[in-house]
Amino acid sequence: MSKPTGIKMKKSERRDNINGFLFALPWIVGFICFSLIPLLTSFYYSFTSFNPVKAPEWVGLENYQYLFKDPLVFKSLKNTLFMAFVSTPINLFIAMLLASLLNSRFKGRGVARTIFFMPSIIPMIAATMVWIWMFDPTYGYINRVLDIIGINGPSWLVNPAYTKWALVLMGTWCTGTTMLICLAALQNVPRSYYESAEIDGANAIHKFFRITLPCVAPVLVYQAILNIINAFQYFTQVYVIINASSGGGSSNASGGPANSILMYPLYLFNTAFSYMKMGRASAMAWFLFVIVCVLTFIMTKVTKKISNNGMGGE
Repeated sequence: MSKPTGIKMKKSERRDNINGFLFALPWIVGFICFSLIPLLTSFYYSFTSFNPVKAPEWVGLENYQYLFKDPLVFKSLKNTLFMAFVSTPINLFIAMLLASLLNSRFKGRGVARTIFFMPSIIPMIAATMVWIWMFDPTYGYINRVLDIIGINGPSWLVNPAYTKWALVLMGTWCTGTTMLICLAALQNVPRSYYESAEIDGANAIHKFFRITLPCVAPVLVYQAILNIINAFQYFTQVYVIINASSGGGSSNASGGPANSILMYPLYLFNTAFSYMKMGRASAMAWFLFVIVCVLTFIMTKVTKKISNNGMGGE
């Protein structure tokens, strides 16, 4: 009697497995066709000389060797690292500051949260065009405000000394998503911790650095990892700025004044579609992949170390 039951169970499990596979099949096909195959193909192309009008020709490690000889690769990588390790801490600080303010109880708190989050849902191209207008040295609002307080505003998008700082300032405007995550982390801190600290006579500064910051540290590190990964994909803003400056002409394959905003993804894009060197661009993409993996691994180790030391874990 038990044997038929076992057979029925196996058939039922087999049927469930088949149904599950059929439900997942569209995603599996999409992943293979649009992710896995292009990924493996780009890896092969990184060892070839290739463009749309020429069949791939095997060149071995030549493309990778060229990366270490091309000064623009290091220039673009330097600019990208600036955005990753300068813009990220500033954005996290602003997001944490806004989250701390919005975590307190005051009238209209919901409206304030909506207002601070709204810039994050505005299309990036439209937002960048607005910022180009605001950065204008003659009639832009930023220099007008600086004139009011007696500061002669610079040519933000023309002077190479200020172009990257203009991008940093632009990035601080859309920290709404990070702010919401920080706000959720703050609300998850047990209230009993603060009550115990108040009994011991701790002030607001002590409570922030001894309770709040350690409890939300893993979340901040996680957000830092995401922001750094996004910084290594920084493309849309600089592409729009350069196209707007050049009028969309052939000069849009540059990197701004003195290549000061030539980000690595932009140089990769130019190499592939402006210079038509697809094989070299594929090598650049895999080089970027290795850099992001190494940085992610390091920051993941930092997160584990923080958790093991009790920051947010105990």
